[in-house]
Amino acid sequence: MARESINRCVWLVDTIKRYGRITRKQLDECWQRSPYSGGRSLSRRTFCNHRDAVEELFNIRIECDRNSYEYYIADEDSHNESVTNWLLNSVTLNDVLSGSRDISDRIFVEEVPSAREFLGMVINALKGHNPIRFTYRPYTRSMPTRGVVLEPYFLKLFKQRWYVVGHHVAEDRIKTYALDRMTEVVTLPDTFEDDPTFDPETYFKDSYGIVVTQSDVRRIVLKVDTRQAKYFNALPLHPSQHESIHDDYSLFYYNMRITDDFVEELLSHGPRVTVIEPPELRAKMRQELSDALKHYE
Repeated sequence: MARESINRCVWLVDTIKRYGRITRKQLDECWQRSPYSGGRSLSRRTFCNHRDAVEELFNIRIECDRNSYEYYIADEDSHNESVTNWLLNSVTLNDVLSGSRDISDRIFVEEVPSAREFLGMVINALKGHNPIRFTYRPYTRSMPTRGVVLEPYFLKLFKQRWYVVGHHVAEDRIKTYALDRMTEVVTLPDTFEDDPTFDPETYFKDSYGIVVTQSDVRRIVLKVDTRQAKYFNALPLHPSQHESIHDDYSLFYYNMRITDDFVEELLSHGPRVTVIEPPELRAKMRQELSDALKHYE
């Protein structure tokens, strides 16, 4: 689909989302003020075409209330809504940046490793329920693992890296692989059935990021200075986060597993964040800080 058509779809979804509920007359008035109308009204045919394209592209249903003749976005669960918003933001950002080539030397973005090379292939494997075979080069080992066969269940973007999670056929267990450490990726012609007992939302529910362990879920309490607390409120570390505000600090509470990537995140905030409980997390933080300090003695 041409970029102009995609932009019109994004405009339609964004307009309806902003209004919540909107009549065709109101939508037409907004359309005529937009850069896509060319001064013309939004015809019924054009509206229906864009409405169908929105459902095909973004899996968003635009419904009509037959009592008030208002259009609205059909209810989405929280996960689908977050994916939809990410897609819309990505399309919008791409359009904005594409129109800013003349100032490209003043726009700096973060690289997402291997997204262009393998992301499309893995997405197609997800759609077709096809296993993938690849060579994996983990940072923890000097030699690569060749011939890994994975039945991909879902993708996760975390800290500018794409990960695929699925069933490792040879080991018969769920494993996670970073796309930027994969080479020689091949889509296999076989197909597989999804495991009906596996739920991606539940799989990562008690974890901070991409690391999943079988350890117990713990109550975690962090003491955070007032400045850092604003960042945590703007971008929570975990869905279970809630805050207790005090005069010159805040306490943040979580229910989650203690994982290495969560410890690394806490360490990155230095003295602005202090672990209050549980004791084993305090001990782990103390050990990590002590080991780091030895390099400067």
